[in-house]
Parts: sequence; C-alpha cells; structure tokens
Amino acid sequence: MSTIRITKKFHFEAAHALAGYDGPCSNIHGHSYELSVTVLGKPIDQPDSPKHGMVLDFKELKQIVTNHIIDLFDHSLILSRQSSKELIPSRESPFGKMVIVDYQPTSENLLLDFVARLKQLLPPGIKLHNMILKETGTSTAEWHADDNPDQ
Repeated sequence: MSTIRITKKFHFEAAHALAGYDGPCSNIHGHSYELSVTVLGKPIDQPDSPKHGMVLDFKELKQIVTNHIIDLFDHSLILSRQSSKELIPSRESPFGKMVIVDYQPTSENLLLDFVARLKQLLPPGIKLHNMILKETGTSTAEWHADDNPDQ
C-alpha cells in the first residue's frame, strides 16, 4: 500500500515579545497564527474497520494538536523566561493567560516546540512529515522531517 500524507490546518491568536530584539518586536504585539500539520503513513487496510482507507482520522489529528498546542497557546501572551521583569506582567495584569517558555518566542522556536510536542503523541506508524507556522500573511517558518533526519 502507498504512503500518503494528510494535512490539517489550525488557527490561533497569540501575543508575544522578543526580549532584547533591536526593533519593534521587542514590544508586546499579537499575531493571527496559522499552523499546518502534515503527517504520513499508510492507509488502514482493514475492510471491517470504520477507519478503513484512512492514514489517520482527521478528527484524531485535530484532537491531538488542539489538546497539546492550540488550547495552551491560543489567546495567550508568550514570553521568554529571560524577559525582563518589567516585560512579564504580574498575574493581576490584563494578560491573564501567559505561556512562559525557555526560549525566545520567535516563529522558528515556537515551531520547534510544536514539533517536539507532536512527535511524541502520534500513533504508531504515523510520522510527522512537516509543519508550517504562518505568523503573518507573508511570513512563515517551516520544519520538514527530511531536513532533520537526526531528530
């Protein structure tokens, strides 16, 4: 049976700031992110199964990505733990949902975080092929398994 790739797209809103950056992105600002997740595998070859012919039920992929990425990051303020004390608002601030990460929250680093999360959650026989994180209509970061054979 042939190997097939399937892709599911997700959208989430988030704000971030780049600590120490030499431009306006050092200020808190937001984006409407689009995340595309492509996995590959062989379609299920079990005629009696309701999943017959599917690589992975889109509903299952949606649940994995939503539970482990979208629900955490959607409508949050994402800041590096290394951000200055002035940049990280207190818990009483209007930024109630904050995600503090151990990296600079660039699109590239967010994408690497998302890749690490998903790779360990996919069912057996399903491989993460690529992920694309679109920060704006003209700016994207991409990760491809073929470019990272050691991961």
